[in-house]
Amino acid sequence: MMLTLLLLIPLIAGILSFFLKGEGVKILALLSTLATLVLSGFVSYEILVAGLSGTNNTLDFSMPWIPQLGTEFSLHADGMSAMLCLLTGIVMPVIIIANWNKEVERPWSFYGLMLLSQAGITGVFLAYDALLFYAFWELALIPVYFLCSQWGGEKRIAVTFKFFVYTFVGSLMMLAALIYLSTLNPGANSYSWANITHAGASLAPETQSWVFWMIFIAFAIKLPIFPFHTWQPDTYEQSPTPVTIILSALMVKMGMFAVLRWLFPMVPQGVAFWSNTVIILSIIGIVYASFLAIVQTDLKRLIAYSSIAHMGLMCAAAFSNTQMGMHGLMVQMFNHGINITGMWLIVSMVENRYGTRDMTKLGGMATAAPQMAIALAIISFANIALPLTNGFIGEFMLFNGIFQSASAYNIVFMAVAGLGIILGAVYTLNMVQKTAFGNTTPMLISKDMTTNESLAMALIVVLVIFLGVYPKPLLELTQSVAQMMVP
Repeated sequence: MMLTLLLLIPLIAGILSFFLKGEGVKILALLSTLATLVLSGFVSYEILVAGLSGTNNTLDFSMPWIPQLGTEFSLHADGMSAMLCLLTGIVMPVIIIANWNKEVERPWSFYGLMLLSQAGITGVFLAYDALLFYAFWELALIPVYFLCSQWGGEKRIAVTFKFFVYTFVGSLMMLAALIYLSTLNPGANSYSWANITHAGASLAPETQSWVFWMIFIAFAIKLPIFPFHTWQPDTYEQSPTPVTIILSALMVKMGMFAVLRWLFPMVPQGVAFWSNTVIILSIIGIVYASFLAIVQTDLKRLIAYSSIAHMGLMCAAAFSNTQMGMHGLMVQMFNHGINITGMWLIVSMVENRYGTRDMTKLGGMATAAPQMAIALAIISFANIALPLTNGFIGEFMLFNGIFQSASAYNIVFMAVAGLGIILGAVYTLNMVQKTAFGNTTPMLISKDMTTNESLAMALIVVLVIFLGVYPKPLLELTQSVAQMMVP
């Protein structure tokens, strides 16, 4: 029942939002997101306690859906999916709190679409039926498309169209592969996770090879990794900040989660055959995106390329097929979501006060707005994985996993990927210096964080420091899943 409530609360609240006016819609959005936060926290706690006690540490729910198609409404939560539901539960109320005092055109539509996207994202993390997974995959995309196209920047129409075409084409390829796999073993539950993964794993290696790309491209676009990333910087730049946070903190995790939950057990021989190729593409993305981030002057584009580099490292660790890398990946998915949310909130505050995101026109924030400058420094340290911040433990495990890979090129992979740490420090610290500690600009601001912004940022900073000093709960929550994926 708890799993269905995680979906129903944002879904029903999102539908109701279209019928409300005034402040009522914001109150409803905040209350519903807080409710899902509490519920996702309880689900994570239940799974954590069960895992520590040695009992079944999963939650399941299933009921008939469309039996004629061989599909069920089947939900499943283990440590990984519970962690990502918790991340979603944290990020959504933080977005609403941070934007509480900002005016939005047609708030009933804006918050309604935000909540519907939350329902779709949560559904992706919980779905245990392939057709249900696809339905939620698309449900998460459609509200974000309308949010970008209606509340985005000047170039929003062209950029959103590119984003939609990219993701929709990838989704259709994935759907075709899922339909093909379901026909191999038709029956009452032909789309169930067990049936789909068994059907795929039973295929000949050469068949798994092309099925791998049919499915992986959809996930690679969502991540995104090189060369499927070209929609991302423009979309992040043109989207309103709340939507950018959803895209970078949550929706990219859909792609990484889908690789682990569906792709790896579905075509294991295809994964083994193409793993080095994917690692090479991921590492190219790390270095390429890092160099592009260094030359950016727009804060949004800098952080967009930074996100590509971070996701490239996670993808490389995933395909290294080591337990350490897999465990670090799960931890880093959560921590990256927290850190990138904080970074986008800071960028939004800077833009609202200075009226620009151009770093060449910024400076002196530490004097005029010390709270913002301190928050920027802490989040930036986490972004470059400084020890005692939450970014350190996951990134250390990722590199350790790549090094332990059975590939003959593991040392080369780790060394080249390690450039991302150096380059990340260059562009991140350069951003901090120009924005907060540079020369005083004529557009110097005199307004620090508002009460609601301080509250939202305090939640992020507390998590950054707490999980940096004491990551044990997050490690224990995901440990059993990593051990199951790579015995």
